[in-house]
Amino acid sequence: MKQFIQTIFRVSFSILLFFGCLMASAQTLKKPEAAPNQTPPAGSSPWVQACASASFNDYWVNFSWSPPLVNSDNEFILELSDADGNFSDPVELVREGSKNTVFDFYFQFQVPPETRGENYRFRVRSTSPALTSPVSDPHPMYYLSVNSGLKIRQQGEADFGDGTAQICDGNSITLEVYDLATAGTYQYNWYRSGTLIAEKSDRITVTQAGMYNVEIDYGSCSGSGNTLSNIMDITVGSSLGIAINPPAKTELCEGDLQTLEANISGSGLTYTWYKNGSPVSTPTIDDHMYTVDASVAGFEGDYQVEVYGPGACVERSAPVTITNAGNITASRANDANMVILPGNSLNLSVLTNASNPSFQWYKDGSVISGATNSTFTINDVADQGTYYVEVTQTGGACASATAISDSTVVVAPVSFEIVTDYIGSYAPCENTSTALEVTQINAIEDSGNRTDVTTTLKDSFTYQWYKDASVVAGETSASISLVNVTENGNYTLEANLESYSSTSAALEVRLLVSETLTIESTGLVSCGEGEIITISTDTDLNGQTFSWTRDNEIVSNSDQSLNVTEAGTYQLVLERNGCPLPSNEIVISPIDESLITLDQPGSIVFPEGSSKTVTASGGDSYQWYDSSNTERSNSSSMTFTEEGSYLLVASIGNCTITRSLKVEYLDTFKVPNVISVNGDGINDQWVIPNSYSNKTDVSVIIYNERGEEIFNQTDYKNNWPESTRVFPKQNMVFYYKIKNANSILKQGTITIIR
Repeated sequence: MKQFIQTIFRVSFSILLFFGCLMASAQTLKKPEAAPNQTPPAGSSPWVQACASASFNDYWVNFSWSPPLVNSDNEFILELSDADGNFSDPVELVREGSKNTVFDFYFQFQVPPETRGENYRFRVRSTSPALTSPVSDPHPMYYLSVNSGLKIRQQGEADFGDGTAQICDGNSITLEVYDLATAGTYQYNWYRSGTLIAEKSDRITVTQAGMYNVEIDYGSCSGSGNTLSNIMDITVGSSLGIAINPPAKTELCEGDLQTLEANISGSGLTYTWYKNGSPVSTPTIDDHMYTVDASVAGFEGDYQVEVYGPGACVERSAPVTITNAGNITASRANDANMVILPGNSLNLSVLTNASNPSFQWYKDGSVISGATNSTFTINDVADQGTYYVEVTQTGGACASATAISDSTVVVAPVSFEIVTDYIGSYAPCENTSTALEVTQINAIEDSGNRTDVTTTLKDSFTYQWYKDASVVAGETSASISLVNVTENGNYTLEANLESYSSTSAALEVRLLVSETLTIESTGLVSCGEGEIITISTDTDLNGQTFSWTRDNEIVSNSDQSLNVTEAGTYQLVLERNGCPLPSNEIVISPIDESLITLDQPGSIVFPEGSSKTVTASGGDSYQWYDSSNTERSNSSSMTFTEEGSYLLVASIGNCTITRSLKVEYLDTFKVPNVISVNGDGINDQWVIPNSYSNKTDVSVIIYNERGEEIFNQTDYKNNWPESTRVFPKQNMVFYYKIKNANSILKQGTITIIR
């Protein structure tokens, strides 16, 4: 007995010493420090500045802290300041929840893509308990989102060209970074002939000559960015007022030569001649003249001269327009495809800009004798063929210039083909209206060749529409409009021209009735087989063809209303004039028992002689019953004064949901700190009061003598230790915490006596 008392004393003393240490000290978080890279093979020296990119972004920070142990649910969080070292809105880099018993460890992190600055700092926070470390020393940190050479150009140009630009007459030009989507979000270092300029934006106004280039300002990491751009060589000069002297003539005939001459010569300038904006000569010093040769096809155009030289700006003259006086036209004045009918004639004609024209008509490539006027008449169906006319200028400038008109195809048909189609978009049983029209008329020759003569003859035909082979009264135009389901059917069009008659292919029209079909139900929640929901419509279904569907599958095609118990999407589809008319959809959902909730989860515990009120929510009505099936309340709340078994019946729509409740008086015994695990069935497990056990919002956590967590359970069932657990030593001491989401409710020790 004396030995047992001594053992208990030693255990109690250890407990007091343990809690005394807890009260005498608290965790200390030390400031984080840059560390060597720990990714194998580990580095030997810590990083000084972080120059991260898509190809490398692996950095480490060392962190240490002092005991006692933090809580088991603690997490250490590494945070990053803004570029000025402020933590008003810190960035979380990484959090670590597995180092709660490790007093010195490394954080591995990646530099965020938005990071750019010289004075970033770190700190570490713990969550349980809530502590914050001192901040680290400042570090330059940059994410090099761009790490290749930039491109600059003169603003307004497509690219950097030959890498040169010029400032004229004391003005200025702007150089800009281009081909970089986020150019405006960076700061830059601009250089003139190697000297840093103060400007930091993505463009710079230039007034001095020099060699300009730029790089992204990555501060201490600029050398790692490799963003230095191409060079723009900027020179300064003056405009000379270059122009082309007025030439002797600007309208040239074939074989003419005309020399163009610049107004400035003999100054050692370099000249380049242009036609229609493209160079027609190579840059040549003092080449101030250019000859236009009208014997070269395509000589006509706008001519300019460009000059540059020492102290002179690149300058291009105003254009001088040279035209082809022999460029006459012959424009067909009739349709490209024409039809000649028996007993009729056709007139072909041409328009020209020639000053003294002569005409010669051709048929199928052969000269038509005597056809020398601007018009030609075809009088017989036997003269069908392909016609064109050649126009010749017979006097004035550029005599003998010629032009040939486009061809006209003249056919004598044996029949016509009438093509009709829907106007606009149309789909069967989707449109409530549509229209049909003639879209093409083809003249068909003996050979079977078809010629489109729609433009020529569409207005010459007479028309009659037919529905299902019967005449549609009054519909005698090239189109017809249909707006009612009674007009559904197959439509053809008969077209007549003199002795010709043709009928189009049939077009089917199936319009959707302009009617709304509505269904309704007695409920929207399925409670199972015992509760029937009726779906019905006000539309009379007698004598109609219809179907009821669930999830697009037919469930009935005869019931005037539908009785259902299953969840699903229901719809009524009624056939109207050969088209399906769908109703609105009704979605019936299965009952969700989780909709009914109680504000007191788990067992309901209160001291004997007092009471406890429990409130339910999520239902339409409520009934509370005791174990004798006596109704005790019909409101959403029930006040319990006696322990026992109770039943809640909640209604949602036409469904009922039940909840069983166990009500117990509060246990008055304390949390035990000694249990005897000897298999005798008495005090073999750690049984705690019902104010803590069987609670889904209460956690029970047990630690061994080294502070390691060995048990963690919510809704504790008084079941520790399990029967298979072995305790190798006598009088082993364990530590426990009982907590909810907000605080620790109880903590202490458990001694195991075997």
